[in-house]
Amino acid sequence: MADPRGQTNALLSTNKLKLGLFGVNVSNGCAITKVPERFRGTWPETLAISQTADRYGYEALVPVARWKGFGGETNFNGTNFDTYTWAAGIAQATKNIGVLTTSHVPTVHPIMAAKQATTVDHISNGRFALNIVCGWFAPELEMFGRSIMEHDQRYEYAAEWIDIVKRLWSAEEEFDFDGQFIQVKKGFSMPKPIQKPFPPLMNAGNSGKGREFAAKYADMAFLHLDPSNLDTLKAHIDTYRRLAREEYGRELQIWANCHVTQRDTQKEADAYLHHYVVEMGDDEAVENILNIQGQQSQRLQQEKREQIKFNIKAGWGGYPLIGTADRIVDQLATLSGLGIDGILVSWVDYLDGLNRWQRDVMPRLEQAGLRNPVSA
Repeated sequence: MADPRGQTNALLSTNKLKLGLFGVNVSNGCAITKVPERFRGTWPETLAISQTADRYGYEALVPVARWKGFGGETNFNGTNFDTYTWAAGIAQATKNIGVLTTSHVPTVHPIMAAKQATTVDHISNGRFALNIVCGWFAPELEMFGRSIMEHDQRYEYAAEWIDIVKRLWSAEEEFDFDGQFIQVKKGFSMPKPIQKPFPPLMNAGNSGKGREFAAKYADMAFLHLDPSNLDTLKAHIDTYRRLAREEYGRELQIWANCHVTQRDTQKEADAYLHHYVVEMGDDEAVENILNIQGQQSQRLQQEKREQIKFNIKAGWGGYPLIGTADRIVDQLATLSGLGIDGILVSWVDYLDGLNRWQRDVMPRLEQAGLRNPVSA
């Protein structure tokens, strides 16, 4: 049976391979580079990019929940729009694309989150979705007087948080909630979201605990793809879907993020990748990220560390789509065949990338049966 939310929300469209943009609310987006054409994170830029993606038939706009930058010459992601009010503005300015908020659960009370999410759902006429993240960047949480929770505890907190949000979205009477972390007295919220029983949820859970959380609560699970280990991807995805279906009676979409460098020849694409990553990468910002994540240890061999740094600079460690339109479509067909339902893409220059993709990649995706033609 088709999900009734698909009548308003493009995230639940019938396209075999759905497309979204990642990071158009934060400076530099996903590319940690100093090139002059990089995304600066101004409102006119993010508005133009979002409206272009909407016009081209993309399904999703997914922002990054960020409160503080990572330093370096670019202060990577240091200019950042709040994701709830950003989504409200983008929802008003677009027509068809799904608009997400990415919400750090430790920094936003569930009553506030439920109300703001419902507001955006009404502004968008049922195109809203919520991306739930638990937080990992300690300096951000310290701004709120919070500390990083132990790994499994983060998901236990998030489970209480989303249980409250969902009850606020659906309960017709006041309710009390007495959890380990959160207490609510006579909770209630009106209006309810347009989407019933509530807007779609996204979560990126890669650990065992994270996968359990996503399987139980999310409509879209967000995976990190390792290009060197695609042989095991299909089995991993099948296991993920089976967990959601057999344990919780739910169906999961599987999404991943990809950074794109598209050119007319492979040589040109490789050269530009080298230019923005190796010649113009913001190495100080990357070192800061690795230090915060605890990966800059002596146990990492130098070669391994350099590869990690390259991948982060290129596009936050996303799957690389580098080359001609034909090569990119071949890679996307492979990912789709392995079970990927949607990809979030990023470019150094989003508008240039969107237009190249629309001209050369989108028609090929339609020919391959991965996308339906966009109605004029």
